[in-house]
Amino acid sequence: MAILHSYPFCPQSRFARLVLAELGVEPSVVEEKPWERRLPFLEINPGGNLPLFIDDDGLAVPGALIIAEYMDDTRGDTLRDRRFLPRDIAERVEVRRLLDWFLVKFHAEVSDYLATEKIYKRFMPTELGGGSPDMGAIRAARTNVRYHLKYIGYLIATRNWLAGDRMTYADLAAAAHLSVVDYLGDVPWDENETAKHWYARIKSRPSFRALLAERVPGMAPAEHYDNLDF
Repeated sequence: MAILHSYPFCPQSRFARLVLAELGVEPSVVEEKPWERRLPFLEINPGGNLPLFIDDDGLAVPGALIIAEYMDDTRGDTLRDRRFLPRDIAERVEVRRLLDWFLVKFHAEVSDYLATEKIYKRFMPTELGGGSPDMGAIRAARTNVRYHLKYIGYLIATRNWLAGDRMTYADLAAAAHLSVVDYLGDVPWDENETAKHWYARIKSRPSFRALLAERVPGMAPAEHYDNLDF
């Protein structure tokens, strides 16, 4: 059976989980706390990054982007014209550009700050950096999310989905990262109705149900978090 090492509120893990769910792949999930860097996990994945997918044949596939590419390589043909990484070369470039935007840029500027400061630090021991959140980092992330939301709204104003006419990995990556920020109540949805409607479409998909059901111990989500018609 396939295995996915992930953490419930790791944005990159959430992207991989959405990809697998959309493809109908149901792996056994191993919760991996990103700050622990367990030796058995590092022996499989020396980089220590999440998520890590281990396919039925034992092949270890590390990292959100590599997992997405691997799933397209191994399962994409079965989706035909519904594949999440299109066949057309120009469309593939646009999807990959937006994957970099959300998996790298958005992560570095918004979701990694907020997940670390408001969630991870609650459970990390002091010697590993746990403790009170850095309010400067949180304020920076809250400022940064505004222009990302505006960019999503700009794209959706001219396209059906982020990268074009069909839903792609770009939409799943953006929604996965936003879902963590949204849990924390840090997405100013009232500033961009276009982006809000796009996100409502994504989070209404069956693949999103497991994410919306999860809770951080001792921390309730924003009131609208699992409301499909928010």
